[in-house]
Amino acid sequence: MALIAAFFCACKEKNQPAVPSGDGALSGEFSVSETTKVHFSQGNLQYVGTWQFAEHQWEYFGNNQSDNHRDLFGWGTGDAPNKVSTDYNDYISFVDWGTNAITNGGNKATQWRTLTKDEWEYLFSFRTDAGSKYGAAKVNGITGVVLLPDNWTLPSGCSFTAGMTNASSGDDWGSVVSTNIYDASQWSLMESAGAVFLPAAGHRSDTDVDDVGLYARYWSSTPNDKTSAYLFFFDSNNLSPLGTYKRYFGRSVRLVR
Repeated sequence: MALIAAFFCACKEKNQPAVPSGDGALSGEFSVSETTKVHFSQGNLQYVGTWQFAEHQWEYFGNNQSDNHRDLFGWGTGDAPNKVSTDYNDYISFVDWGTNAITNGGNKATQWRTLTKDEWEYLFSFRTDAGSKYGAAKVNGITGVVLLPDNWTLPSGCSFTAGMTNASSGDDWGSVVSTNIYDASQWSLMESAGAVFLPAAGHRSDTDVDDVGLYARYWSSTPNDKTSAYLFFFDSNNLSPLGTYKRYFGRSVRLVR
């Protein structure tokens, strides 16, 4: 495992009331800076003619990407979900996906937002006991990473082991995950206790989708240079909140509020 240490929204400041869950927000609170806590959305963002969150945290479209059926987005395409151009000039401006009304996320504009690269880094590197609060997992048969909230109590009948499963990049990661394996019923207990699951949904270039179930790339709202932006990524033996890649590639989006 290699961890590279490299707003606008309702958020929680210290000594202020917590952001409520519900309306598409999960119950767990996660520190993303010394003063800010957020709730994650119930699933990855999807565009199906309207914006919605996946019904379950493990769900993604995978290779079945098309207009009005998409969950791998170019950077900042909150105003153009079906943009698949590979021209850098088409991704100069960032429009946050959270500016849209999300049908099962309160259905009002500007209720959600995308984490910055500093917030992804704080979440995985600097919050209290950060290294003990994530681990490779398989949920309902889907490979990904489990992320635990700040205040965590393991549900009775469940187990959790921190860290990433070691395997070479070319291995079938799903076959070597030996801990944190949850069926739908077990995951319901973990989710009720505040756990978040980020599935390895693959990535897209133009209309080609690759590495579904093996890799994940989750956009931040932070540009790197005029052609690339920061993202959180993981695969079978690496995890980093400070990756960068070309803006035109289609990546997963997980919003917070």
